[in-house]
Amino acid sequence: MLDHGQAPPLTARPVNPLLRRKPVERLVEEAGQGEGGALKRSLTMWQLTMISIGATLGTGIFVVLGAATPVAGPAVWIAFILAGLTALFSALSYAELAGSIPVSGSSYSYSYATMGEFIAWICGWCLVLEYGVSVAAVAVGWGEYLNELLDGTIGITIPETFSAPMGEGGYINMPALVVVLLCMVFLLRGAKESARVNSIMVGVKIVTLVLFCVIGFMGIKAGNYTPLAPLGITAISTAASMLFFSYIGFDAASTAGEEAKNPKKDLPRAIMLSLLIVTGLYCLVAFVAVGAMPWQKFEGSEAALAQIMEDVTGHSFWSVVLAAGAVIAIASVVFAVLYGQTRVLFAMSRDGLIPKVFARVDEKTGTPRANTIIVCLFCGALGAFIPLDELANATSIGTLFAFALVNVAVVILRYTRPDMPRTFRVALFPVTPILGFAFCGYLMWELPMPTWIAFGGWMVVGLVIYFFYGMRRSTLAVAAAEVPTEK
Repeated sequence: MLDHGQAPPLTARPVNPLLRRKPVERLVEEAGQGEGGALKRSLTMWQLTMISIGATLGTGIFVVLGAATPVAGPAVWIAFILAGLTALFSALSYAELAGSIPVSGSSYSYSYATMGEFIAWICGWCLVLEYGVSVAAVAVGWGEYLNELLDGTIGITIPETFSAPMGEGGYINMPALVVVLLCMVFLLRGAKESARVNSIMVGVKIVTLVLFCVIGFMGIKAGNYTPLAPLGITAISTAASMLFFSYIGFDAASTAGEEAKNPKKDLPRAIMLSLLIVTGLYCLVAFVAVGAMPWQKFEGSEAALAQIMEDVTGHSFWSVVLAAGAVIAIASVVFAVLYGQTRVLFAMSRDGLIPKVFARVDEKTGTPRANTIIVCLFCGALGAFIPLDELANATSIGTLFAFALVNVAVVILRYTRPDMPRTFRVALFPVTPILGFAFCGYLMWELPMPTWIAFGGWMVVGLVIYFFYGMRRSTLAVAAAEVPTEK
């Protein structure tokens, strides 16, 4: 029998390439190792929590709220609860797996250990969509609040030609590109320094949202809550599928598994704590917002909270304060999600499924330097030229698919490795992960057909890359080719 932490020997028995799995022990053994260097373990539980909050809190309430409220009406806060409940079931599964397999690949690595390389690739490809495209979507929303801030302070705004993508009245969203490049500069300095910057930004946005709730509460009118669901119950679930975009990022801590000081204990705690804080703030802010401004006025407003602050107080000063907080808040989402994206690609590259350049670690900073630069340039270009609505929906479907696989993975690992040490266990197993899978499937079903078509196209591209590159170049494939097969 193998001792825990000892990688099992490679088998000589032929294995279907689509089903070959990477043992948990081997994943843990390789943790931190990259091309030419290693990631540094420097992150505490608090910093991990701030990474997850930083990646999650901001976009949904500052940007997507304006798009979801006209769909759900005053019941938009209930849609937040429904989306949060879906995230909670998956978060429990994430917490168990993060404590058992503390590596950078997040759900990609969990799938590799339980369902095999092919499913792992699909999951990883969805994570590329989840993290990479959500960065671009968030960056697009950042420009809206930057203009609000500039207008309230110096009386000028960035012309639409340079602040909106093609198809929305402009040629390029320059603010979206700028915020991604600024985050890139900080990410290249190292994980510890990046975590400090992120913690400061997260603190600012929490204070900003609490301030909004205090001021917005004074403008609440009971009549704005009736009727609660004027567009029907189905509209609430449709809005919830849109708002699930707001919860993307709570799993960001799991991508830091190879840079955490005590990953087995701290990762589960960080994931659960961040989701509880984010859900509470989302529901409170949404409840206050629809009480302070009729839901019909949210149509087309991507800076709704700043407008509410000005309407309630009668002074532009508070809307400027809110806009300043939003600029920092949304920048922190871009920052933290970019971090998660680079670490997932790092893990996929180390496994040989994508080029080795993504696993190359800078000896001085202990960060995947080339990986970070490539990802930031790609995401910046997406944000500069693609409209927000299309990005948000595409991100949601990729995330829901990855979360569904995590719920499956926790069930498989419980039955195949029941004695494996676990620092966190999903309650009410297997009901909880089954519900998590069902909720993800339901919200995917609620997304519009154009989103499914885009997702299908994305998956076709991913399959082409896997079958023509990853399947033959993966480390498991190379190792299998070097071992004589049994006769």
